[in-house]
Amino acid sequence: MNKAVNNGVWSGTWVAQRLGVELEGDDTLSELLGLALRRNPKRAHLLVSHVLGKHVPQSPAVVHGHGVALGRRVRDLLGDREAAAAVVLGYAETATGLGHSVADGIGLAPYLHSTRRPVPGITPAGGFEESHSHATSHLLLPENPALLAGDGPLVLVDDEFSTGNTVLNTIRDLHQRHPRRRYVVVALVDMRSAADAGRLEEFAREIGARVDLVAAASGTVRLPEGVLEKGQELVTRYEEAARPSPTTPQSAVERVDLHWPPGLPDGGRHGFTPAHRIRLESALPQMAARLAEALPADARRVHVLGCEELMYAPLRLARELERITGAEVRFSTTTRSPVLAVDDPGYAIRSRLVFPAHDNPADGPGERYAYNVAGAGFDAVIAVVDSTADTPHLHAPDGLLAQLTAHTPQVLLAVVPSYVPERPSMLPEPLRGPAFSSYAPEDVGWLLQDLSDVTLEAPTEEREEAIQSGGAHYAESLPVEYQPTEQYQQLFHTALEESGTRLAQAVGAVTEIVLAERSPRPVLVSLARAGTPVGVLMRRWAQHRHGLDLPHYAVSIVRGRGIDANALRWLAAHHDPRDVVFVDGWTGKGAITRELAAAIAEFEATEGITGFDPEIAVLADPGSCVRTYGTREDYLIPSACLNSTVSGLISRTVLRADLVGPDDFHGAKFYRELAAADVSVHFLDAVSARFPEVADAVDAQAKELLSADRTPTWEGWAAVERISEEYGIHDVNLVKPGVGETTRVLLRRVPWKILARAGAGADLDHVRLLAEQRGVPVEEVAELPYTCVGLIHPKYTRGATGADGKAVTL
Repeated sequence: MNKAVNNGVWSGTWVAQRLGVELEGDDTLSELLGLALRRNPKRAHLLVSHVLGKHVPQSPAVVHGHGVALGRRVRDLLGDREAAAAVVLGYAETATGLGHSVADGIGLAPYLHSTRRPVPGITPAGGFEESHSHATSHLLLPENPALLAGDGPLVLVDDEFSTGNTVLNTIRDLHQRHPRRRYVVVALVDMRSAADAGRLEEFAREIGARVDLVAAASGTVRLPEGVLEKGQELVTRYEEAARPSPTTPQSAVERVDLHWPPGLPDGGRHGFTPAHRIRLESALPQMAARLAEALPADARRVHVLGCEELMYAPLRLARELERITGAEVRFSTTTRSPVLAVDDPGYAIRSRLVFPAHDNPADGPGERYAYNVAGAGFDAVIAVVDSTADTPHLHAPDGLLAQLTAHTPQVLLAVVPSYVPERPSMLPEPLRGPAFSSYAPEDVGWLLQDLSDVTLEAPTEEREEAIQSGGAHYAESLPVEYQPTEQYQQLFHTALEESGTRLAQAVGAVTEIVLAERSPRPVLVSLARAGTPVGVLMRRWAQHRHGLDLPHYAVSIVRGRGIDANALRWLAAHHDPRDVVFVDGWTGKGAITRELAAAIAEFEATEGITGFDPEIAVLADPGSCVRTYGTREDYLIPSACLNSTVSGLISRTVLRADLVGPDDFHGAKFYRELAAADVSVHFLDAVSARFPEVADAVDAQAKELLSADRTPTWEGWAAVERISEEYGIHDVNLVKPGVGETTRVLLRRVPWKILARAGAGADLDHVRLLAEQRGVPVEEVAELPYTCVGLIHPKYTRGATGADGKAVTL
């Protein structure tokens, strides 16, 4: 082994001779490591890295270069595609700078490090224990929880890999929350025993993931029997001699304003993205120049001293200073780790500065240390701290700055602003009637914002032509509310009278299935607005039959834009997402079913909030798109006949950038002016009045459904594809199957023709009347899988009916 590290003497000699500790392994091992004694009852020795930049001052180019080299090896291992999906996680406090440097080497990955500093208002996204350390609890506080929620490789970086316990604890905690296929462990040195190496492979098989290891060097530590007791005895014997004497300041402290870029994180405590890296790289030359200007002209040896977890920013400043000046620049950081100092060339920790903690730590006051700075002959020391650590304790007579001034002619202080993650705005409480909607306040809470004072309506043809020509989204405006004729209103009342019993039975059946299979106390969340009357009825059934007072909300979902993420955040903050059951009136071809599933998956990936089940509960599932339904018959649900006047006087939902900000709920209007025509509560009361008479039928139907195979066949989607081709449309988005969807076409779109199943009776009376009023032909079809299908006129809908809500090319 090449042990010419400290004036020809290996810096582990002192410990090796007195305790019999031996390093065995790669030829480079002793160049990377020395030995010292811990003041720690759990482990006697400390492996002291010469290239980490923690205990031993080192060239910042060497420190950063080792991390970058490891990162490049990781990128070669993963390949560019997987590297771009990776996240790098470093360990506090020792490896925060190393982990960040590894992320630099990968070049494509965001970086996060664990922390022992809680941040008020930031909820931990995870945590783990480091069993051998003097301070064990690690917190994960990403600003964006999605950093830990993806399924790309997770790269875990520590300075040494000894037992593997810390890594296993981390993977175990995170894998339970967000399983992934691949992990990469990175360390400067792999010092595991053969038994510990086997544990890692065994653990990988246990969790069903691949775990790779990348290290700069490897070896083992040979520990003789009784080494812990002998080490403690040595510490006790030498501690008194090593106790520092009172210091006398030699210099004053000069503060240097770095002009740190506003909003740029000071490190990886809350996440550091490739975009942040670009900003930092562009700002480093100017910041280092300010430090260089403040240095004495004759300074030949300059030390940049970071502060505990704040390693990376001081390291990069030191590297830039090294590049632009002729001085010999060295870098290290302060630490919590208590280590014995012995002034011997064969010992890794030659000197120790002791000072009180100055960053208001959660574990209370205590000693902190800077090693190998005193007596090192530095002409100037630049202390770099974050603003949280710039406290009176830092400037106290026994503080870090005072200790430094006793050992160097010039001390500069540079303060990096502590990054405070933007806390999401407090979302408002749900809107309720009678202030918003004609429903009773207990019937439903609307997770929407009130846009009643905004003009959003346009005639149907004009609206869709405008959308087509400008590529606007259908949810950015509203159609003019259809005002039914007296004849049409009479059809609604007739349909309600004739179908009330059938409707009540479907309400009861679907509610019983939800209670049996989804949750004994579900949180009903209707998809506004067609789902809202159904959600209210399901809530009423649960109260009537079981005495349950279920929460019920209405949220917005927009084709091509997904579900309102802020509404989901509100729900997750107030309820267990596993209890949430999404409710809609009916399925057509299943577009919203697919939209919701995709939206929930995206929300979980970006927010890190899991538990929402995208399975919709509906009254009628003629398209066979869901498992939770009251019936799969395609019949008239009277609430489909009308718009806002059967839905609490609430409009369709609106999503427009100038009206709905990133922290706002989607919008909707309350049409108070239509109160005279409102039948919302009448509809609910008419169906609820049938509950007692359908109780037995509901029990039988629910029992039958619960024992049946309800796996979706998506036969409705197949039928729509067939109809689209048969009628030369070639776009499923222009085909609206089922009574409910056909009614919507006639009320809100520009219909081309209506296909009606031959022999369909009263269920289509209102459809025939609307078609007659709008001059739309009704074509009877013998083998139609739905009661009816509405075809939208391509002339006006090219810009309104695509899968993304924008243009459709026919």
